[in-house]
Formats: sequence, structure tokens, C-alpha cells
Amino acid sequence: MQDANLYGAVRAAALMASGALSSEQLVLACLERIHARDPDVLAWAHLDLALALAEARERDRERSAGRVRGLLHGLPIGVKDIIDTATLPTEYGTPIYRGHRPAADAACVVAAREQGAVVLGKTVSTELANRHPAITRNPHDLAHTPGGSSSGSAAAVADGMVPLAFATQTGGSLVRPAAYCGVAGYKPTYNSINGAGIKLLAPSLDTVGVYGRDVPDAALFAAALIGFPTPSFDRLPAAPRIAIYRTPQWSLAEPSMMSAFDAAPARLQAAGATVSELALPAAMDAIIDASNVVNDYETRRSLAYERVHHLDRLSPTLGGKLVQAGRWTREQYVDALRIVDDCRRMLEDGLRGVDVLVTPSAEGEAPRGLENVGKTAFHQMWTMLHVPSVAVPVFTGPAGLPMGVQVVAARGDDVRALQAAHWIQQVLRG
Repeated sequence: MQDANLYGAVRAAALMASGALSSEQLVLACLERIHARDPDVLAWAHLDLALALAEARERDRERSAGRVRGLLHGLPIGVKDIIDTATLPTEYGTPIYRGHRPAADAACVVAAREQGAVVLGKTVSTELANRHPAITRNPHDLAHTPGGSSSGSAAAVADGMVPLAFATQTGGSLVRPAAYCGVAGYKPTYNSINGAGIKLLAPSLDTVGVYGRDVPDAALFAAALIGFPTPSFDRLPAAPRIAIYRTPQWSLAEPSMMSAFDAAPARLQAAGATVSELALPAAMDAIIDASNVVNDYETRRSLAYERVHHLDRLSPTLGGKLVQAGRWTREQYVDALRIVDDCRRMLEDGLRGVDVLVTPSAEGEAPRGLENVGKTAFHQMWTMLHVPSVAVPVFTGPAGLPMGVQVVAARGDDVRALQAAHWIQQVLRG
């Protein structure tokens, strides 16, 4: 079917259920798009075309026999290359593991396959999911970064190569690429999607999430993996109670983001939302430094093998970070965790009486050049606080690239975050 690769996951799933589209047709359309575009975008680390088509044909045979595995039946997905797959190499974005073939799929890949997903391939990750840039380019403008570390997944979804993809976040590795590439990025409540079989960096922070073309697509993927009922987006609940929160890092926002974000509250209120400004205690500012300590301390230990045995094969970016991270003592790490606990209580207090917070999803549009993956501003605090956040594109920057907002809810209020994010996106993009 022509242009089937451009269908979102919800639409494609409905068409397959009705018999108007087959998984094989959808996978072939995605592979054709990859063949046409990936030499420029460079979103994929590994592809096995024969294997993907064989999986798709098996899903079609199962459907014909009345055996539908679950919500993802026949839908192709991309898997970030720090997530283990037994059927494809997993190299973690580093030559240290070139050709590495895990013995088993990661738990989240098993869950997706149980629900009927077809693994299309492995998407490019930055080096060990850290900040050294990878080869992927922003599909909206190849001269700009797609962000990182989930660069390949975000670029592949944005460019119509695959409707859904896995991402992970330790600092801003999911939300920032979503913001830069203009896709829906959903970081669930911490530990909602099992992380077994993923190359860990900072276990107190690492969160598995997903990308989709829009919020309903991301919600479908997440519902299949997490097990909550698929949210309804046809009949949304009443307009949400929104708190606008500029965060302690507001000064890092670019003028274009500041201007667009400052205009958003009036538009949301005009559409029926109850909108207020949130000011948390000054002590909340400490969350940024505390999360840096936790990230450095835990990453140095998680990547001990690479640091001790292969430091010369790491980039100066990551190698230098691991060496410098040795300055943090156990006492400083424990103190940082105490600060985080205090900040979680402050956030819980701040969320009373509102449904969600709205904050920028990045400092602005994707920077020009591929030398860096962008700032961690506006992301890392939500990762450290373990709350769900949903990034949605709603603005356009001065270079014509996407910019967006991030919708944050209390821990465990994931469905509320998703529904509010969809409502907010419809209002601000309309």
C-alpha cells in the first residue's frame, strides 16, 4: 500500500485488523523508505531485511488463523542499540562490542514480541548512551543534530522509517531527541518498563520509554508493554488543570523558546484549561547538581569494565567523564540521594490541585552541526524525580525546526500525562 510507512501505529493497527493492510505490506513500505533515506539520515545500526519480512509474514499467517498476539500485532518497531536482541547484533554504540551477539532478547523486546511486534532493526545510539555524538542526522535538516542518546530511534520515527521505536533516558536521552526531531516521546514513571537486558548507566535514573508519531501511537506502544488500559483519545476528559513551570534552568532557554512558551498559557486557558504558574521552593534548584552527582557516580561503576580495560577505545568525551567522576565520594553520593528525596516531596506538594505541569522539552530547536547532542536542560530533573513526562512538538523555531513542550505528572499518573499531553498538543498546534 502506497505510503503505508507514513501511517501512525494506531491507524496501521486498525487497517491490519480490518484486513485492508498486511504486516508484510507495512514492513516493505518501511524498508523502502529506509533504502531511500537512511544513506542520508543514518538512523539504523543493523538491519536484517529477510528476518523482518519473515516475522511480518508470520504475523499475517497468525492473523489469518485468528491468532492475534496483542496490541502490537504486525507493527514494526525499532530497537535502540543498547537494548539486547538475540536475532541482531547489539554493539552499544561503541567499537568495544563490535559484532556482539547477546544470547537473549532484553525483557522489553520480549514483551513487544509477545504483543506481536516485528523487530525491524537496531537504531543508532550514541556511544554507550552517553553524550559523544553518533552518526545520525536530523531528518528535518541534515545539517542539524537529532539529539542523543536515542538519536536513531527518534530520527527513524520522524522520517517515516518505522512507526514506533524504543528509547532510553538517563539524563535527557529520550525527551531531547523527541523535541529536536518533532515526535512524541514518552518517558514513563521510573521502572514501568523492565530494564533487564539493557546496558545500564545509572540504575537510579535509567528509564525505558518509547517514541511514536503522536501521543496516541506512543500510548498504544506503552500500554502493550506496561499493561495499563489503552487510553481513549477520541473522548478526552475535561480540559486539564495545568501548572506552568519554567524550572531552575529557565535561563538556558533560547529566546525563541522563551517567546513561544510565554505565549502558551493564554492559548491553553482560552481552550478551557485552568492554568496557573508554579513556583517551587528555592531548594528545588539543588536537584540539578544532585542528579549530576548520582549520574556520574553510578555511571562510573556501571561502565567499570570499559573504563578499566578499554579506556583507550572510548571517546575523550566519555573517557574524560568516567575519569572525572571518580572525584565523587560515597558520602557525597548519599547526600545527593537525600536531596533528591527532599525534592520529590516538594514536587508532590507542588502537584496538589493540578493535573500536570507544562515545561519546555528542550532549550530550543536542534542546534546546527553534529558536534554535540544538545543540552540536558529541562530533562534531567524529571528523570531523577522518577515522574512520567511526555514530549510533544507544538512550536516551530527560527530555522524551521520543531520545538515543543514536556507534560509532567505525578509518579504513577502516566495515563493522565498522556491524555493531557494529547489535549495540549491539539490546542497549541491548532
